Amino acid sequence: MKIVTIVGARPQFIKAAAFSRELKNHPGITEIYVHTGQHYDTYMSDIFFNELKIPSPRYNLEVGSETHGKQTALMIERIESVLLKEKPDWTLVIGDTNSTIAGALAAAKLTIKVAHIEAGLRSYNRAMPEEINRIVTDHISDLLFAPTLNAMNILRHEGLGKKAVLTGDIMFDSLKYYETLLEKENKNNRKKPDQPFYLATIHRPENTDNTDRLRNIFKAFSMIQCTLILPLHPRTKKSLTGIPVPDNVKIIEPTGYIDLLLLLKHCEKVLTDSGGLQKEAFFMKKPCITLRNETEWIETLIDGWNYTVGDNIADILEKVNAKTPEKQTNYFGEGNAASKIIQYLINAGS
Repeated sequence: MKIVTIVGARPQFIKAAAFSRELKNHPGITEIYVHTGQHYDTYMSDIFFNELKIPSPRYNLEVGSETHGKQTALMIERIESVLLKEKPDWTLVIGDTNSTIAGALAAAKLTIKVAHIEAGLRSYNRAMPEEINRIVTDHISDLLFAPTLNAMNILRHEGLGKKAVLTGDIMFDSLKYYETLLEKENKNNRKKPDQPFYLATIHRPENTDNTDRLRNIFKAFSMIQCTLILPLHPRTKKSLTGIPVPDNVKIIEPTGYIDLLLLLKHCEKVLTDSGGLQKEAFFMKKPCITLRNETEWIETLIDGWNYTVGDNIADILEKVNAKTPEKQTNYFGEGNAASKIIQYLINAGS
């Protein structure tokens, strides 16, 4: 069996790493990486391939940063050429980026089977480009791997239940693996902050492209009685002109995954608009304040581990000061999603 795996952005590299690691137990399966180049600089791309030990991409499409339409169109054109050459049994797409929908569309139009990891997520906010990507990808894929029971129920409600499988969350696979690696790294004196701090990330266009929202978020940051460490996404950096950065916000370069996990492990709380970091915070039992008006990961909201606050200053401050919950229920599986996904691909291909 031959699988072409489409990746292009940080969260996909992390999830793909878990899949590729498990594939080593299946020598009869060949995996070919196609990197669209959606994230293309060292901090957003190369560092992840190196430290996550992901196989080097056989193809780098070097699409780069463009408008949604142009970027997606370029990806479809270039992915199609790869698929025509490689003729895989499956095209594997992950998550909800432009790389996801481009890979699914290119394969579906060539009648190559598509499998979607992290299917069934919905924020019900179609102003988010990711929401459109999720919906379209799910409806044109042949096999849908749902990370949670809620995602399964959504797929059933949309008439997609017959091609959906509940596997658990593949990011949980990754976190369990790299948390063990992190313990080894700590023994090598990997640098970590000494003082109490919150971890913050901002990168969603709904925040970075809206000056009022971004200003409100940073004003709220200035009123928090704690240091915030902010790995600065390139998109956010461009949007900060004219917005004062408070003294308690320490801006650092974007980090690799291991360094981010180290920050997450030692922080007090998380403030983010990232879907992935919401889950990682939940997995590591760190209270999370989500700087969006909704979340696709509704499981994290149960028992008060996560709150959606948007850019409302009063809500941000209220939830930052909320008591850390004591109870947590596991909704994301046992950390063996990759193994289940591979077995279903084998069974579907036989």
